Amino acid sequence: MKNQSSMSQLPLFPFFGYTLVLLGLLSLARSALVVWQYERVGTLENTLRVMAYGLRFDIILICLLWAIPAIMLLLLPANRLLAGSVKILARSWFYLTSLIIVFLELSTPAFIDQYDTRPNRIYFEYLETPVEVITTALYQYPWHFVAAAIIMTLLCLLLNRVDKWLFSSLTPMRWWLRLLLLPLLIIGLIIGIRSSFDHRPANASIAAFSNDQLVNKLGLSSAYTVLSALYNLKAEESDRVAYGHMPPSEMLQLVREASLIPPQDFVGDPLSTWHSQTAVARGKPNLVIILEESLGAGFVGKLGGIGVTPEMDKLADEGIWFTQMYATGTRSARGIEAIVSGFPPSPSRSVIKLGLAQQRFATLASILKQQNYDTQFIYGGESHFDNMAGFFLANGFDRVTDQDDYSDPVFRATWGVSDEDLFTRLDQNLMQASESPQFILAFSSSNHSPFEFPDGRIELHDPEKNTVNNAVKYADFALGQFFRQAKSRPYWDNTYFLLVSDHDTRVFGAALVPINKFQIPALIIGPGIKARTYDRLASQIDLPPTLLDIIGISSEHPLIGHKLLTLPENYPGRAIMQYGNNHAYRVADDLVVHQPDKPAQQFEYRNGELIEKALDPELARIAKAHALWPMYAYREGKYLYR
Repeated sequence: MKNQSSMSQLPLFPFFGYTLVLLGLLSLARSALVVWQYERVGTLENTLRVMAYGLRFDIILICLLWAIPAIMLLLLPANRLLAGSVKILARSWFYLTSLIIVFLELSTPAFIDQYDTRPNRIYFEYLETPVEVITTALYQYPWHFVAAAIIMTLLCLLLNRVDKWLFSSLTPMRWWLRLLLLPLLIIGLIIGIRSSFDHRPANASIAAFSNDQLVNKLGLSSAYTVLSALYNLKAEESDRVAYGHMPPSEMLQLVREASLIPPQDFVGDPLSTWHSQTAVARGKPNLVIILEESLGAGFVGKLGGIGVTPEMDKLADEGIWFTQMYATGTRSARGIEAIVSGFPPSPSRSVIKLGLAQQRFATLASILKQQNYDTQFIYGGESHFDNMAGFFLANGFDRVTDQDDYSDPVFRATWGVSDEDLFTRLDQNLMQASESPQFILAFSSSNHSPFEFPDGRIELHDPEKNTVNNAVKYADFALGQFFRQAKSRPYWDNTYFLLVSDHDTRVFGAALVPINKFQIPALIIGPGIKARTYDRLASQIDLPPTLLDIIGISSEHPLIGHKLLTLPENYPGRAIMQYGNNHAYRVADDLVVHQPDKPAQQFEYRNGELIEKALDPELARIAKAHALWPMYAYREGKYLYR
């Protein structure tokens, strides 16, 4: 008892005590959910993974929520009045947050029963109508409420006893000991919050290992998913007033007309873009998208760049080479959003990161899964970056390969294994594929700062090795090496390849939208494709429906991109771009830019510069509809499978 009393005098004792109690309660709640959903969890191995991820994310949550009271307790002042105030604040925060966290866990089974996921944005949106929600919940889950009330009462009694014991006799530390421990505590809390020594802190995507999104969510806590939804809410709502208002019916009419989809092809909801796409060809060949990191037109010789892509320049003569292809944004997540989902850009974050897109969101993978395709994502870096793994596994992809899956890479850089390793894995997977047709998204990473790549592969463009120009040249070398090998493989005659960039590197400029920094290379190679140059304006969102047409897949989907190879001869093409909060809609050389809370402006893009001109009201209406529609579609579930 003497030792226990001595320990209880340490100022941080309540923090560690409450942490152990909460970790135990959350683990108990997670275990109950796993038992309930064990048919979907499937195996003991998956159970252990869920529990391990759960412990990791519970520690993240605790360090995030309790960092300030922990620091306050460590610095507990000697003055009795001040010390009393600190203890009241700290114990109130520990007590109340513990009750809220456990309450969220108790409400989780009913939420899962309704929505097949842990509480998310919908959970707190229902607080706008509390009477209706509580009445409905009481009717549907009466015994759940009784059990929750009993457990919460018992929890209050438990926490009362624990709280009194933990705070019974705290004694301030000597000032020099506080100064010594303070940086250690802060570093420990930061490590706990980041939960990673990699480039990015841990996020929910790390816990995504299953194709079942609910199983992936079991490794989190409901407090974590609700706080994540709250954190993302500002981004999700960012365009509600940014560009003004437009009635949904008007918005949909303009977006539908601009998509050039025949009116009779639209199906279902009149306020959505779901439609039937009928392909002329028939068949189920393999489809491989090679997404090149940060490869702007300025690097590509065939597009007038500095010429550090000799391999791509040669490949450009073997397929459909797009000379006026434009990215939708400036980040990888934006490019993935467009190329995989055909989803237009918005001032919000990419839907890859947003909560309501983490289940049943339309993607090429989900479309091709309906045609019995085997679908996978191959990456050389960390697949949880930008929530890629979480989004992909929840929306049609069967498997994800990342840097941890390469046993003996040729070269391992800061951002992952080299592009050579990536293409070796791509070739192996195509060679070892099942009889099912394959859809593979392969995303390179060698062209990423700090631009590391193996020695002896290329003749350096710049004297200093680790520069962007040399990294692009190495990435191009690895690409050429892969295609030379692929042409000798049995899969070559049954595989279509799209080679495209996610965005340019370092997009900058004084213009409202630096158009030249959005131009990227794109090339489609495959059996029966005749070499040609496509010179009309095109957007990344046009690539998914174009690919579906080429490989002969008929389907229903909400993608609004153009089928580029069947457009009317007199149509000049269009591109949609998001640069920060500025939204640009370009048709031929006319560009309409919408800025938050400002009137639309129109420009002519001439000789690489934007020259302001009189606003065309109709073009401005079309541009505004495309600026507002993405988040309307996202919020209202217009891009989801029913």
